[in-house]
Amino acid sequence: MTFSPAMPQRAWEEIGSQLRDLASSSAWWLGDWLLFGENAYSGRYREAVGRTGLDYQTLRNYAWVARRFEQHRRRDALSFAHHAEVARLARPEQDYWLRRAEEQRWSRNELRRQLRAGLAEQHGPAAEAAAPEQPEQPAESAESSEPAAEEATLRIALPKPDLDRLLEVAAACGLSLNDWAAHVLQSAVNTRPELPATAPPPPWPRPAEPRSL
Repeated sequence: MTFSPAMPQRAWEEIGSQLRDLASSSAWWLGDWLLFGENAYSGRYREAVGRTGLDYQTLRNYAWVARRFEQHRRRDALSFAHHAEVARLARPEQDYWLRRAEEQRWSRNELRRQLRAGLAEQHGPAAEAAAPEQPEQPAESAESSEPAAEEATLRIALPKPDLDRLLEVAAACGLSLNDWAAHVLQSAVNTRPELPATAPPPPWPRPAEPRSL
């Protein structure tokens, strides 16, 4: 996008609000689009998704939230991210928290804080700790004194029920599964003491029907 140097600040702010609404709407549109493909084209839809160039895991996150909220239950005054925050809850709780967010004009982050506090009050600190964290996005500086770390690709095999559950958690964070998993793994690296070099591998059973992320 290009802008006139003479554009008034108010006009610039209105464009930002319109872009925000479009970004939120596009997540709903993509989720509904994938749900239709799943129902209409059965086993053929994933290949078609690949031809569009869209990221399948991100689409599945959008579709999971879209499935949890029929169109008549979506609140126009709130973003897709607001709905994703409460998507894992039962329907009455979804409606309660979204209504409060709309009435109080909470941001997505404020809704998350209020929701975590409410869960802790109802079920104790363990429930608050179980609620997924939204990773902070560090500001990018124009110049970095350290070279970028080398990245590697990790493939993990999981049974499909476990994969579906992780997709739900990632969607509740407003993240793709890949981004959520990377954040969790990086947090473990940063906080867990280094394992001894001779530590044996964990005795986890190999899943019968693995599904790659």
